[in-house]
Amino acid sequence: MADILTFSTDAFVDSDKIPAWREVFGRSVVKMDMEPARGEPFRSKARIDCLPCLTIASIASTANRVVRTPQLVADGSDDLVFALMTKGEAMISQRRREVVFRAGEAVLWSNASPGVCDYARPIDFVALVVPRAQVAVADIDRSLMRLLPDDLGAMKLLSRYLSILGDGQLDGMTPALRALCATHLRDLVAVVVGATREAADVAKVRGVPAARLAALKADIVANITQRNLSADILAARHDISPVYVRKLFERDGTSLGQYVLEQRLDRAFRLLANPNPLDRSIGAVAFECGFGDLSYFNRSFRQRYGATPSDIRAGRRCDDTDALSRSPEEP
Repeated sequence: MADILTFSTDAFVDSDKIPAWREVFGRSVVKMDMEPARGEPFRSKARIDCLPCLTIASIASTANRVVRTPQLVADGSDDLVFALMTKGEAMISQRRREVVFRAGEAVLWSNASPGVCDYARPIDFVALVVPRAQVAVADIDRSLMRLLPDDLGAMKLLSRYLSILGDGQLDGMTPALRALCATHLRDLVAVVVGATREAADVAKVRGVPAARLAALKADIVANITQRNLSADILAARHDISPVYVRKLFERDGTSLGQYVLEQRLDRAFRLLANPNPLDRSIGAVAFECGFGDLSYFNRSFRQRYGATPSDIRAGRRCDDTDALSRSPEEP
């Protein structure tokens, strides 16, 4: 199977939308029987990322009913499906249990048993499909079909990490990094569901810190124009201590201050190198990127790129400027 699969009913004429979705995507790809709600136009789109020992399925759909039939269960799959709702709500039934879950909540179910999931209205959700043997949970059977609320700390962390990866971060990622992301996600699922003591200890030094660091970096990039991106501010937003924020960056081989500086400089470089720049002074660009001292900005910029901001704006770059401007790939 390819690393990335996409499917959309928009690619088919109206008369073929439901048959294609049911046969090609439902029964062949996700191994489910699907039935759209009656009397409503049907639309669905999905993206599936296949990582080592983990699959991420991001799906948006109008109302429908999804069934894992006894005939499909005969395929022998014992995969666990961690379904996280991001929009809408669903009622899922399996093993004589019923659970209604809504945006931010999740449910773990097993492909080894028949089951039904009803979406009464349009939904968006993410499903993490993992072989049972790869999920180090203390009591899998007890964990199945149990509502996992959105106020769990580990759930929030997992949701953030999935959101970051969903922003195209997996595209073009090396196999090694894709495998690392899969490991982190398996760690987080185990912690949310109820990891064994050994798995929880491993997750504390592997998956959980990686997800927290990714969330912090995404926060910094999204708010890089803010002047005050201190450890205290970030810690308050992520409900961790300032000391832990600094340690996460130190373990990554850098510091919080250095990472913030690099992101500010990267943004400034892109603005200055834009072939169709807005009518802004160098000082305005520096201020927009969060710098409060123009001399410090100029000095830091030249130290990193070997050229002044004016040189970049004028197109007089050093030979290696482009290479220096690219950030290393991160999970």
